[in-house]
Amino acid sequence: MSTTEKPTVVLVHGAFADASSYARVIPELIARGLDVVAPAVPNRSLIGDAAYVASIVRQIPGPVVLVGHSYGGAVITVAGVEDNVRALVYLAGYALEKGESLGELQGRFPDSDLASALVQTPFPVEGSTTPGTDVSVRADRFPAIFAADVDPKLAAVLAVSQRPLAAQAFTEAAPAAAWKTKPSWGLVSSSDHTINPDVERFGYERAGMTTVEVDSSHLVMLAHPEAVVDLIEDAVRATTA
Repeated sequence: MSTTEKPTVVLVHGAFADASSYARVIPELIARGLDVVAPAVPNRSLIGDAAYVASIVRQIPGPVVLVGHSYGGAVITVAGVEDNVRALVYLAGYALEKGESLGELQGRFPDSDLASALVQTPFPVEGSTTPGTDVSVRADRFPAIFAADVDPKLAAVLAVSQRPLAAQAFTEAAPAAAWKTKPSWGLVSSSDHTINPDVERFGYERAGMTTVEVDSSHLVMLAHPEAVVDLIEDAVRATTA
């Protein structure tokens, strides 16, 4: 679907990161005349996080191009069914099928280096005596696994300021797959050590996306912002008459 109205770009971050992971992309999008929203995703559950992002999308007047990095790809897969979403853009992300979980999709392929570097810690759950489980990345291994081609000083900051992902998010099945009805674009980080690049390729190919590959670490938005901005602009142009 195309429209003459310029869309708002909503940038959804992934696990072990926050919206600052788009810090090099946001100024370029704004400079090109696009409105941008980069929410803080709770990272508590796939269904809950998608509902939160969907609530933000619904409050935006006019069309939206929804962009998701990593786990954020799973989030936009569900949240992207909102009526005003015109396109989806996946960045080194999970494009889930309806009824599929992150764990199921990942389980089809060999583990990445991330699997051996995960740390689990309990966190209190309001109204329950049973704690939840947060998953994060060992700080000493974070730069090599997550941000190998990002400035080492910045990677060190990112390593100690992670936004963990609740373990629950790995097992929840996606209740919808927006890529079935919305045009979608996908970027594969071919040197990714966080998500096996074949996981990205498989999801994108299954969805029939327009796909590009960039020789990048997982944090492609910080390592290669130009490629990310170009892909987002492709989606904007394709859905704007």
